[in-house]
Amino acid sequence: MTTSALGRDFRLLWSAAVSSRFGDALRTPALALLAATLTRDPRIIAAVTVAGQLPPLLFGLLGGVYADRWDRRRTMACIDGVRAVVVAALAVAVVLDRAAVVTLLAAAFLLAALGTLFDSASFALLPTVVSPAALPRANGRLQAGSAVAGGFLGAPAAGVLFATGPALPFALDAVTFAVAALLVLALTPTPAVDAGPAIRRGSVWSEIAEGMRWLRGDRTLWRVTLLAAASNLAISGLMAVLVLYALDVLRVPPAGYGLFAAGAILGGVGGALGAGRLAARLGTVPALRAVLAVQTVALVVFALARQPVPGGIALAVFAAGTVGWNSLSASYGQRHVPGGLLGRVGAAQRMVGLLTAPVGAALAGLAAAAYGTVPVAGAAAGTFALVTLAAWWALRPAAPAPTAATPTSGATAARSERHPSR
Repeated sequence: MTTSALGRDFRLLWSAAVSSRFGDALRTPALALLAATLTRDPRIIAAVTVAGQLPPLLFGLLGGVYADRWDRRRTMACIDGVRAVVVAALAVAVVLDRAAVVTLLAAAFLLAALGTLFDSASFALLPTVVSPAALPRANGRLQAGSAVAGGFLGAPAAGVLFATGPALPFALDAVTFAVAALLVLALTPTPAVDAGPAIRRGSVWSEIAEGMRWLRGDRTLWRVTLLAAASNLAISGLMAVLVLYALDVLRVPPAGYGLFAAGAILGGVGGALGAGRLAARLGTVPALRAVLAVQTVALVVFALARQPVPGGIALAVFAAGTVGWNSLSASYGQRHVPGGLLGRVGAAQRMVGLLTAPVGAALAGLAAAAYGTVPVAGAAAGTFALVTLAAWWALRPAAPAPTAATPTSGATAARSERHPSR
């Protein structure tokens, strides 16, 4: 998982991302555990989770606007500084026994709202840190580091720290945010993004519309976004019933479920580290098609498996494909979207993808209650088969463009780059 070949600034950005992800992995389960000490009402405990899931849907597009308006390095550092203060205040409230349910709801909502702006700024900053050719590898390293910090380090430590002292996970999370802010500030300052004459600053809504229009106007990126949304429908449905499927169908012992889940995390790390090599060998868009095909085969095996080992291996391969897809699709957008629009276009992509996730989870819950979890796994495999067929058509190589004169203006050149050949 070496980052040295990608340069000093990437090492700093990678370290900041891993530090922040480690803190997130401590805080998220600690919030649920803390809520359970305050109330046993499942509706209230679920509300804490929902409070952390709503802001990306409510403010995601708005975060993209300000990620394009403001200096991204300073924006990320300021946000992490504010989040450090918020989590530190929560830790103090826990120590003083002043943490009520409303405190947890407010903290979860505020941290997630700040995270929408941070994510947009981070997505748009990476292309200024590494070369375009290195983007798949850089995104893979970021995903792999985050998976290790969150899945293998942070999540297991959260319960231990909470049992030692309920305020400890939040205090350490505050430290990770502060460290991440300092690391981001150490990045080499970059020149302000030139919005260009075609992207004049207007109202917030007009800028949101500008990003949506650009996304909709780029054929390949729009199709990648729709394919991701369709995939998320199946992924969220499968994840919603995964624990029941593992215990009841694959016969995973309850004591072994952590190991079963760790296998999927390990697969995700492998997919992240392999994304750059796959893109270098096949090209980014052909690699996306190949990843979907592998995921479909893995899901079919998973749906047919009735033992822990083959089911776990299939899930690990599927997780590798999911993380690989995320790295490759992010790299494609970062490479082809104009710098002044990266925040908004990236936010629009995430918004479209997020819309299908709750639908998939709800449908899976209803189907599992009526028919069991086996049909849910089969439906997920069938959905991925359809998505793969659609991708094989939608992401096919474009026909060679007719020879044309060299563009003579910046606007003409920009238009020629909006429909890349792959």
